[in-house]
Amino acid sequence: MKLGEKIRYLRSMEGAIRGLDRDMSQPELARALGRETGKSISQSYLSQIENGARPHLTNTTRMLLARFFKVHPGYLVDDPEGYHTELASDLSVSEDRLDLWLISGAERFRRDPDDDSRKCLRLLAAILETPQLVDRLLQVLRPEHSYAHGNGHKHSHSSGHKRRLP
Repeated sequence: MKLGEKIRYLRSMEGAIRGLDRDMSQPELARALGRETGKSISQSYLSQIENGARPHLTNTTRMLLARFFKVHPGYLVDDPEGYHTELASDLSVSEDRLDLWLISGAERFRRDPDDDSRKCLRLLAAILETPQLVDRLLQVLRPEHSYAHGNGHKHSHSSGHKRRLP
């Protein structure tokens, strides 16, 4: 976010805090600064900051605005290129890969003349919506897995052979 956007945002928040039901205007901000801090900034200077004509503040102005808006002075600078406020973690990278895989699969299935793929996805969705069904399927399809995880009983099949998932 650029400095000008931050000042506009802070004016908006200040208007809400002061019960204006609208953004605090630049002239109102200039007057309130003078009244509440004893120091002034002109409305035209605020306008230049907000429209990007003045991309940087003097330290004095930064400290004055930070004190008025009750924010850390470090907030009143442009955010670095590529900066974002969302949590960045390995989980989001894994989720992105999963999203790409799902989108790729959906594209493949869209062109698939055989409806079996769509039926499989609908079945998978139904299974995931019913957690008990997932457990039961694991018991039937991988009895050694369910026994090892402590539910205490093996299921045998009439053929006497254990089924294995591919």
